[in-house]
Amino acid sequence: MRRIFAALAALAPALAPTAAQPVQTSASAPFATAASAPVIAAAPGGFTYAGELTQGGWLRGTVPRGTVALALDGAPVDFAADDLRFLVAFDRDAGPSAMLIATLADGRIITSPLAISPRAWRIERVAVGPRPGAVPSEEFARRRAIELERINAARRIASGSQGWRQDFVWPAKGRISGRFGSQRIYAGTPGSYHSGIDIATGASGTPFVAPADGVVILAAASPFTLEGNLLMIDHGNGLNSAFLHCSELAVREGDTVRRGQYVGRIGATGRATGPHLHWSIKWRDARLDPILFTGPMD
Repeated sequence: MRRIFAALAALAPALAPTAAQPVQTSASAPFATAASAPVIAAAPGGFTYAGELTQGGWLRGTVPRGTVALALDGAPVDFAADDLRFLVAFDRDAGPSAMLIATLADGRIITSPLAISPRAWRIERVAVGPRPGAVPSEEFARRRAIELERINAARRIASGSQGWRQDFVWPAKGRISGRFGSQRIYAGTPGSYHSGIDIATGASGTPFVAPADGVVILAAASPFTLEGNLLMIDHGNGLNSAFLHCSELAVREGDTVRRGQYVGRIGATGRATGPHLHWSIKWRDARLDPILFTGPMD
């Protein structure tokens, strides 16, 4: 990951591009037919970007000089006014193509077609249907509605953090007991896929750290019904991390945290079968694969 980011930082309009990026001046231009992840691309006078051009992945880059508006598939995207940098990301179920569109001050439109490579998710097919669950009580439904509103309200907070620009580090080291995107199919009916990555440590109380700079947007004072002691950190630009099942939180809402800073301890609170840290990342509504931000665990 660090090699990719270093390569991006080295790109500049005055330098020859490392690879030709498809840049069109017509919104009807065809999408690129091939892409790889990770990818580094540049074009003089156009976009530059680097990252993981795949389902659950992301891109960081710079917009063309003179850009006054940026969009991904028609949805507005923020970019930094000082150095023109931006971040976009692609959901676990993202389609095969996307389009970056920059509107320049002189009225020109510069587009960059993106080909999003598919992933081979870990799918387990079970011949029987899902085990019927108990009907949720009125108390559970009441509590859950409040919890979901708190989570959604936290994700609407724009902290202004610049952590999205950084290389991410693993919040903790341990056995990977659950992979992002894995899913069970019950007698042909898909269950919910795993929305993050699980790090099992074998015992409660293991400390974990912030994977990047950010602002604490939610720190549960009491356990949530499913997530247990929940911690959420906003890294800025629509990117945030959530940490579930904690035994203890060391920060409070509104705190600014730095990459590598101790923020809590791993546990088994909420709906968990053993001590582990569930780490999930979202960009806006897109669910992302944490391992694509860190690379394999050392």
